[in-house]
This record gives sequence, structure tokens and C-alpha cells, in this order.
Amino acid sequence: MPKQSCTCECREALFVFMEFRTRVNIAPFERKIGHTQSGLSLGSCFATNVAAHMRRAKLRVADNPFGVLFNPLSVANALERLADGREFGRDDLVWNGDMWCNFSLHGSFSSPCAEEALYSMNRAVRDGAQQLESADYVIITFGTAWVYERNGAVVANCHKLPAAEFVRRRLAVEEIVARYDALFTSSALRGKHIILTVSPVRHTKDGLAENSLSKAVLIEAVHALSERHATADYFPAFEIVCDELRDYRFYAADMVHPSEVAVQYIWERFAKAALTERARDAAKAAESVVTAVEHRPLHPAAASHTTFRAAILNRIVTLAERYPEIDFSEEIRYFST
Repeated sequence: MPKQSCTCECREALFVFMEFRTRVNIAPFERKIGHTQSGLSLGSCFATNVAAHMRRAKLRVADNPFGVLFNPLSVANALERLADGREFGRDDLVWNGDMWCNFSLHGSFSSPCAEEALYSMNRAVRDGAQQLESADYVIITFGTAWVYERNGAVVANCHKLPAAEFVRRRLAVEEIVARYDALFTSSALRGKHIILTVSPVRHTKDGLAENSLSKAVLIEAVHALSERHATADYFPAFEIVCDELRDYRFYAADMVHPSEVAVQYIWERFAKAALTERARDAAKAAESVVTAVEHRPLHPAAASHTTFRAAILNRIVTLAERYPEIDFSEEIRYFST
């Protein structure tokens, strides 16, 4: 008998069930985040992006009191200092020919005046110590396993000092795991919900092969930690970008950082896994309010804008009654004046 061709209806049905991407399966976290909890996000610039989305959802989260930190040991050093509340002294400053800097902090804390630099650095210690102490959960994002050492100590930032002053090496999995094993049982992280993730940002300056090796080290380390500690969860941000989105259109113009669309998608996947159902519903409502605050009218004095402000204010008051765990006082003041 001649072979019969597939009908149009059959082909359409086949097309409907075809999957054109590999979806990353994420099991919901056992410990969920809500608006009554406080958090701290530490690590690479991806940690800052996630925290920004959480704050738009009116979740109580702070991020990177010492600025962006890329490698696991610098994050660990920051956690230990914040847990101790140990402030910096004049001996912790280094002159780079232009500014007084600190190898543990971002360049934004540097200053041509030593006293000003110390003031801003120690204010960050005090604020960060309070944020860590009150945090119910801590999000830790590792960016690279490559580190720079000066006099045998890992630095978070080289502050444009000559490369000859530093030794570059790659951390070992065991080295990262051992350091965080101690942190999980110390006052820094004991009892807190820890969310571990690896940044999808590509460190192309290290070289593509070296970047892949670096990410592999970080992924093995965070999986080992999440398996050994019941208070830890792993969120696969790296896998979402590299395996699920898997296309340069999901990168920014520099072809290194995820695009805004990618970050938004990651946030939505994170919210589904990490937030309570009530927190997800509240977050959507809160984001609509934040978007309204960001709206800049062409004619602020127009009657239509006055009507718009009154309508938004009424909606905020209603949401504040429905979700008393969210602080809408800033938005109420904004639309009331």
C-alpha cells in the first residue's frame, strides 16, 4: 500500500506539542519568602539586579553593603566582617596614586581624603551589620572563581594598582566549600535561609574557556553546599540563561550581561520558586504602584493628571488594607502631595 501523508490537522497537532527550548525545572523552596521577612543579597552585579526587582515588589531586602563582590572568598570576608561589626582603620587604607582605597570594598567608597574614605567605609560596616543581623534570608551570588591575591590575601578590587602587585589564581571547589561550611555554622549565617546562585554574567576578560572552567567550579561548590546544609537552596540562574534562554538576543549590547528581558524572566522564575503565594500576589500589586510612581506626566497641572493621582491613591489605600505587611507610606505621601 502507498504510504499515506500526514494530514494538515495531524501536522498542526504535532506542531502544538513540539518544544523549542529546554526548560529548567525548579523545585519550589521549602522555606518561602514573604513581605514580613527581611533579606540581604551579596555578590556579583547579578545579586544587585535580583535585589532591585525584589524591592520593586516591596520586599524588604538590602544588597551589597560593600559594593559588588565577584569571588566567593571576598563575599565570605564581607560576611565575617559584618557579623563581627569590625570597622576599618587607617591601616586598612591604600593609596593608589589618586584615591584612598580598601581592597575589601568597591571603588565607590574611595576618596582623596582618608577621613572621608574611612567614614563612608565604616558607615557601610554599621549599616551592613544591622542588615545581616535582621536578615531572615541571605542571597549569595558567585560571579567568578578567579581571584587576585596581594601579599597572600584575596582582594575584592585591585583599584587600578599595577598588575605586578597581584597573583592571579583559580579557587578550588574544596576551598570554597570549606570556607562556607564554617560560615554556615557561625554567627554570620547560622539559622538563616541561604539562597545560593551562580551569576550568568560572562567574564569574557578571563577568556571563554577560563570563564567556563570558573563557572564549573562555582556550580560544583554551590551544589555541594546546598546538599550538605539543610538551610541552603540553589537557584539555577546560570542554567536559565545558558540552557533555557540560550540565545544572544537575551544578552545586553555588551554580549556579557543578561538583557533586561532575561533578568525579568529570571525574576519571575525566582518569585515562583522562592516567594509565598500571597507574596507573589502582593508583589504584582506592589509593582503596579511602583510603576505609577515612576510615571512622569507631560502636563502635571492638567486635570487628567489630578484625576489619575486620585485614582492611584485610592488603589494604594485599598492595597495597604489588603496587604498590611507592605509599607506603602512613601507612595501614599507621593500621591497625596
